[in-house]
Amino acid sequence: MNRGNLSNEQWEKLKFLLPPQKPRTGKPSKDHRMIINGILWILRTGAPWRDLPERYGPWESVATRFYRWQKAGIWNQILEQLQVMADQEEKLDWQVHYVDGTVIRAHQHAAGGKKGVKKKRN
Repeated sequence: MNRGNLSNEQWEKLKFLLPPQKPRTGKPSKDHRMIINGILWILRTGAPWRDLPERYGPWESVATRFYRWQKAGIWNQILEQLQVMADQEEKLDWQVHYVDGTVIRAHQHAAGGKKGVKKKRN
C-alpha cells in the first residue's frame, strides 16, 4: 500500500457508502478503491489530472468518476454518513469538527482597480 492511500480500516467504513460497482457488462469499470486513492493523490499533491500515476488507472476514468459523483451529490452523502457514524461512536465533537461552506463575495469593484495613488500637481 502506498503512503496516503486508504487503509483497510478506512476502506471497510467507506465501501458501504459508495454507489454499487457497475455490473460487468461491456467494458469493466475500475475498482472504487483504486479510483478514490487516485482522487486522494490529486487532492494531496495538487497536481493536474494528467499527472496522476498509472497505478491509479487512466486519469480520465478517475477524473470522470470524481466529477460525476460531485454532480450527483455523492460526496456530500458520504460526508454526512461519516459524520453520523463518528457521532454515534462519540468520536465527533460538534464544537470543534464541522465544515464551513460560507462564501463571502467581494464587491464587483473590489478587484481590478488602478495600482498606486495619483498625485495632484500643484
